This record gives sequence, C-alpha cells and structure tokens, in this order.
Amino acid sequence: WPHACSSVVVTVGDDCCALVWMPHLSVTQQSHNSLQRLRNIVTFPAVSDTPISLNGFNLAHDVIDPSSRPSFESHPPSPAPPADADFVPREQWGGKYEFLLSCMGYSVGLGNVWRFPYLCYRNGGGVFLIPYFIMLIFTGVPLFLMELSLGQYGAAGPITVWKCCPLLKGIGIGMLCVSTLVCLYYNVIIAWTFFYLGSSFQSPLPWSCDAPANAYLCGNNTIQNNLSGNTLTSVPCSHSLLTGHVCLFVCSSDRVLGVVNSQGLDDPGPVRWPLALCLLAAWIIIFFCMLKGIRSSGKVVYVTATFPYFVLIVLIIRGATLEGSLQGVAFYLTPDWGRLASAQVWNDAASQIFYSLGIGVGGLLSMASYNKFDNNVIRDCLVITIGNCSTSFFAGFAIFSILGHMAWRKGVPVGEVADTGPGLAFVAYPEALALLPGSVFWSILFFLMLFMLGVDTLFGNMEGITTAVLDEFPQLRASMKQKSLFLGLLCFGFYLMGLLLITDGGIYWFTLIDSFATSFGLIIITLFMCLGISFFYGVNQFCQDIIDMICLCPPWCSKVLLYFKACWVFCTPFLLMVS
Repeated sequence: WPHACSSVVVTVGDDCCALVWMPHLSVTQQSHNSLQRLRNIVTFPAVSDTPISLNGFNLAHDVIDPSSRPSFESHPPSPAPPADADFVPREQWGGKYEFLLSCMGYSVGLGNVWRFPYLCYRNGGGVFLIPYFIMLIFTGVPLFLMELSLGQYGAAGPITVWKCCPLLKGIGIGMLCVSTLVCLYYNVIIAWTFFYLGSSFQSPLPWSCDAPANAYLCGNNTIQNNLSGNTLTSVPCSHSLLTGHVCLFVCSSDRVLGVVNSQGLDDPGPVRWPLALCLLAAWIIIFFCMLKGIRSSGKVVYVTATFPYFVLIVLIIRGATLEGSLQGVAFYLTPDWGRLASAQVWNDAASQIFYSLGIGVGGLLSMASYNKFDNNVIRDCLVITIGNCSTSFFAGFAIFSILGHMAWRKGVPVGEVADTGPGLAFVAYPEALALLPGSVFWSILFFLMLFMLGVDTLFGNMEGITTAVLDEFPQLRASMKQKSLFLGLLCFGFYLMGLLLITDGGIYWFTLIDSFATSFGLIIITLFMCLGISFFYGVNQFCQDIIDMICLCPPWCSKVLLYFKACWVFCTPFLLMVS
C-alpha cells in the first residue's frame, strides 16, 4: 500500500524518475527490480553542472562525476539477489471479457429468476422498483466498487488483502465463513436441477397429469400439503383447475424435497440416493472446471454466462405469444403505492441487492485480485451492476408471462399459481411449462438455464474460498499436484456436508441456512468493511488508490468518485445500520 511503502525519487535537471515498492512483490524482488530499473532509466552524465538530487537532497560532486573519485581496482558486478523462494506469481485473467463475464455470471444467479419477480409482485408490483433502485444506488453499487477495488489494488484474497489494516482481518474470515455456507447449500440446488433436467428427457414429463404414474394423483379429491398445512382440492385432469399443481407438488416434494416424510429439523431421515448421485456429479463438474483456477473457469464462463440470456430471450418471446400472458405481466407490475410505507418492502429491497450482487461473500474481491493493476474498475462496476439488475427486471417478464398463461388455462388468479424460491423454480414454473406444446423441449431449456446460473455463482463463491486459503499458504500454488489435492479435498468435504441437505428433512436445513445464516451476516460484514475502509484506512487514500489504478482516468471517473466517497462515509453505513 503506497502510504506504507518506500519509494525512491531520482531527479536529473528537470526530469524525475520514481521507483515505488509494489505491495504484491517480496522485498528481495523489489530491491532487485528497483535497482535494475534505476540502471536502465537513469544515465548519469560524465561531467555536468546540473545538480542531481536523490529524495530531495543534492548529491555530492564526487558521486556525480566518477573522474573526481579515486580509482579502485575493478571487480566484476555482483550477482543479483536471489528471488524469494516462497514467492509464486499470481495468475491473471486471459482478457478483460473473462473477468466481466465471470463477475456477471457470479452476480446473475438463481435469485434473479426465482426471487426478484416474486418480491416485486408481493411488494406492490412496479412500486417495488423504487426502493430497489434506491438501495442499489446508495448501497449496492458503492459496496460493489469497494470490494472490486480492494481486491484489484491489493492483489490478494479476502484474508490477505487486509494487510493494509490488520485490525480488520476478521472481515476476511467472516467472508470465508459465509462463502462456505453458501457453497454448502448452493450446490444442492444444482443437484435438484440435475434431477429435474434428467427427468425432463421423458415424454410425457413425470410431473404432468399425462404421465401414467400420476393418474391416481390427478383423480384424488384432496391432497395434504405438509409444507404449509393447507389442503388442496383437485378434480379430474380432463377438467383441471389445480390438478397439475397437485401432481407436481406431490412429485417434487416427495421425490426431491422429501418434506412429506419428515417432521422437522430433528427428523432428517435417510439420504435420498438419486439426489446424492446428482450432488456428486455437480461437485465433480465444479472440481474439473476450477482445476486450473481462472485459466479454466475463465473459459467456461463464455458459455455459462451467456447461455441464460439466450434462454430468457426465447422464453420472453414464447411467453408473449401465449393467451393470458398480459394478465401475468400486469400482476407482476401493477403498482400498489401504499406498500411504500411498509418497512418490509425496504428490507426486501436491501436483502435482494445483497442476494443478487453477491456482495460481502469474498467472491468479487477474489476475482478482482487476478485483474491487471491498471484495469478500469469503475467502468466494470457500472457495467456489471446495471446488467445484473436489468436481468432481474426482464426475467420477471419471462416468468410471469408463462404463469399468466397457466392461470388463464386453469381459470384462477395469477396469485394462486405464483410462488417463491424453490417453489417457483421447481414447482410452479415447470408445471406451467408442462402445459405448453413441446413441453419436453421447454423443460430441458429451462433447467439447463438454471444449471448455468447456479454453476456461475458457485464459481465465484468457490474462488473466494480457494484464493483465501492459497494466499495464506502460497506453497500450495507451487505445485499443480498440491493445488489439485487441496481442491479435491475441499469439494469432497462439501459433498459430505451437503448430504444432510438431501435427506427427507433436508429442505428444513436448506431453508434455515438460506434464511438466517447468510442475510444478517452479510450486512454485518459489509458494514464493517465500509467503516474500516472509510475511517481506519482512510477514504481519501482509498479514492487515490483507485485513481492510481486507472492510469488514464477519464474526467468523469474522478467526478464519480466524489459521489462514491459520500456514500462510503455517510449514506451506505446509515442504510446498512437501519436495515
């Protein structure tokens, strides 16, 4: 960090050369590199009346003019100091698009598809966009930029980067803990996606009333919903109202979620082995995609980060051609201005910003640490945050246009077929796809999109964990064998712990971690990160660091930094404390 690092300034006449210690190099390497640069850049004249200064002090004439010094016996030049044996060079992204796509894929996750549309219609439709964008402007974007800048300037992971202020190293440890919990349950979602993706290759779909195995379910009059305690009524499939929902709920709950065979957290029951195999396959894919670090995951994101956009566009176009789609879109966006006075609306907006952008988990910081030092971090921040929130908004059209068609087919209000979280992604929406012509194709496309969204987000979370550990133990980077062994043991450990979440009562543990283990913790972590950088490290110094990174800083960058400085000192900490 510049204020804690030494520098040498050599002045020859009106020319100046500054040699600055770089924070990511060892002392031995810095000394050698600085001396070599001094030899290459500065050439002293044989005889000159021009004063030469070193760090502001004029050098004596015998230093300037070698002829004025007594002659000594010449000796061969001394060899350069040996490099630090523990130093292992860090990787860098193959290009700026790899970093942008990785961050975009990390931020655009399952929450954009299954959480934002539900929160939007539950909290007043289009009115929810007002608190959402206010929280985005004053908390989301400033914290996103802070985390990216911290990682890129420090060139280190969530723990090692706090060498700038060792007092705040606990923030990095907190990021590591939250990231561990997120990885634990996030890959379970990918396992569910694998299960449904494999089932989607059957025709008819296993959760539709056209499937022979569901004939007796569709004919039943009542089926108990153990998750909510409600009783759902159905009629024969030929006159379906809620029949498809009943069939799908029983299929997904019994065969995937398993809640019908568990009474709560204290009754996990046996492991569901089809899901255990799906979970194992998911971790094997993650292992091989991350085996070579960003060199491998940076190439994978060219597919995984762009494919979901293709699917969303296709689903929006298909949904717009369906009868009743406008009913669903109206339900999604109809404003209820009275909801603005509810504190719950503002709390949901804040939680969605954290959930969607992935702030405070350490993934952004770790990915930015592999950037080139002069990368324009402000530009990247604006592109990623705007793209992420735009994706959330447009995903609502893809979801509710098809849910509106399902409600029209059944003759019920849209609110009765809408759901949130796993209920939307694995119950309501697949059922709506089952009603479309060519349902197998649409189902495969949808669950493939969910898989891509989940894998991208998990890349970022896993990168936060691996970077933190490898920076603390750099000897693991020296050997591909050691690094592969560490990554393999990490993935296998997560697999063993994840088995608890795919038991009969695993959905209760999943909900517990998703609802309580991450939300409040992220607010605490980001609050202390914001206060630590602003008041311990110094907000003026931090802004100067950002300007130093952007060598050719456009005029608008320095003006935008004034806004971010005000947010980091006043607005963002205040909103975090009240939320």
